[in-house]
Amino acid sequence: MTINQEHVKLIFGIKLRELRNTKGLSLSDLSKKTKISHSYLNEIEKGKKYPKSDKILLIANALEVEYDELVSLKLSNKLQPLAILLQSNFLTEIPFDFFGVEPANLLAIMSDAPDKLSAFINAIINIGRNYNMSVENFHHAAMRSYQEMHNNYFESIEEEAANFRKKHDSEISLANLSEVLNKDFDIKVKVFKSEEYPVLVNMRSIYKPNTRELLIHENTTEIQKTYTVAKEIGFQFMELSPRALSSQAIDSHSFDEVLNSFKASYFAGAILIPREEFKADIENWLAQPTWNADHIESLLEKYNCTPETFFYRLTSILAKFFGIDTLFYMRFESMVGSNEYWLTKEMHLARRLGPQEKVNEHYCRRWVSIDILDKLAFKQSINTYKKPLIDCQISTMKENGSTYFVMSIARPLNIQKNKNESVNIGFELTDEIKSKVGFIQDNKINKMEVNQTCERCSIFDCQQRQTAPVVLQAKRQKLEIKKLLNKLS
Repeated sequence: MTINQEHVKLIFGIKLRELRNTKGLSLSDLSKKTKISHSYLNEIEKGKKYPKSDKILLIANALEVEYDELVSLKLSNKLQPLAILLQSNFLTEIPFDFFGVEPANLLAIMSDAPDKLSAFINAIINIGRNYNMSVENFHHAAMRSYQEMHNNYFESIEEEAANFRKKHDSEISLANLSEVLNKDFDIKVKVFKSEEYPVLVNMRSIYKPNTRELLIHENTTEIQKTYTVAKEIGFQFMELSPRALSSQAIDSHSFDEVLNSFKASYFAGAILIPREEFKADIENWLAQPTWNADHIESLLEKYNCTPETFFYRLTSILAKFFGIDTLFYMRFESMVGSNEYWLTKEMHLARRLGPQEKVNEHYCRRWVSIDILDKLAFKQSINTYKKPLIDCQISTMKENGSTYFVMSIARPLNIQKNKNESVNIGFELTDEIKSKVGFIQDNKINKMEVNQTCERCSIFDCQQRQTAPVVLQAKRQKLEIKKLLNKLS
């Protein structure tokens, strides 16, 4: 069994605890027998300390076991299920400490009923692995949970961004931010071509710490370049380390790396879209009596930001200052001319809302987030695309009647020219929220009955259906079998 040093400490602590309990000794009893302090023994059992050989010998003698048995990595039959857990990446992939959970405490609980809890943990591992095949790894899943816990609003980073803007009160532009990055942090911004680094053809940017250069792909727009420079300033201004060197992380070496990348991104959004000014603009937008896509377009132009940055910032401000916190954010991608779509990013504040990752199923084409990609592809096919498409929809879930307002922006991905994306923000329409949104009664807003996926949908006359409702049919068949069994019992 290949185990890292931290796991060696955990195993020793678990074995010590099991042996001590078997002998009917308390920590105080063992402390008296070994002359080792109660607190130090407690640290050992928690997997935080690994004793030196002389102390291990004292412990072994007190417990009447061989020294080699105590230090062996082999677990008893009772604890064998824990070996499976330790061999997996579960304890290293999930940042337990960040969420206030000590792995040793988790293992201690498992050691009391290892079979059932180990099966439960292994189920979580398998679910996580299947989920991450198409969206995120454990680090990013944990990061998303952290964002959701805090309604995607972080006061400390807001203050850092405000301090930066106070220090640099000039216009937030690509030229000015590049100058700040050079003068304050000795990092030069350079544009690279695909032929220079063919392997980076789909990468937006790379940071080279040895030459202190930020390389940005030539095919990125000025808005994307501005955001990229702002994010790099975030890394430097807040002294974030460890950090990824590429705009798209190839491997997540630690949760701290993912967390720092998020912090730098949040900082970039906060300096591009300052909180107080944006709050006033959003208050004005929500008060409008009718829906107008031009209003959103003017805000995108005002803050010189991408739709993704705009919507992420919008989730933070709506939840924090307007009480609209049943929010979800999603990003879909599709190849130009294809009728296949991938959910590549999602975040849900409060409970799970809207379309969610369904591996090997067909997303409901009735959602504006999908429909707008079809409209974009059509415009591209007849060469009439000029600017990002902006649309909205009031979506009612067929199965439970929940209703959402969803706003979507679609555009081509500049680097990967054969791929499009739609970014989407939505919130549940409760009576309280309806009273806060002036334009929600606008009859021009398209209303649509929707579902999760075709496989789960009971809208049988749907023109957009891609496949039979096999999951729904299986569910209904199961219910019929249950009814029959109840009659026969």
